[in-house]
Amino acid sequence: MKVYGIKNCNTVKKALNWLDNKGIAYEFHDYKKSGISLEDLTRWEKQLGWQSLLNKKGTTWRACSPEEQQSVVDSKSALTLMSDKTSLIKRPLIESQNELLIGFNEQEYAQKLGI
Repeated sequence: MKVYGIKNCNTVKKALNWLDNKGIAYEFHDYKKSGISLEDLTRWEKQLGWQSLLNKKGTTWRACSPEEQQSVVDSKSALTLMSDKTSLIKRPLIESQNELLIGFNEQEYAQKLGI
């Protein structure tokens, strides 16, 4: 299982604490430090849709210029912006056996991770 996110994000911290408390092993990928490939973003987008991946509620989106925000009109433009500004990717994103979970929801985690 691989968890993608940013270490100092509160939602990521909650998810990691939950996984730790359940004794679930995972590898953490901090895309703020390590970046993320366009291939990964494209694969996720095919399963979740770019609208689900793009975090429009965070400070990074609000810090984008109106031109940048208005330029996001489709998958290609969204993925390009997210690969440039990784903080725009909703988090955490968990990849486990071709299953993707986005955000943190204890019930969904328990159900989909078989806890």
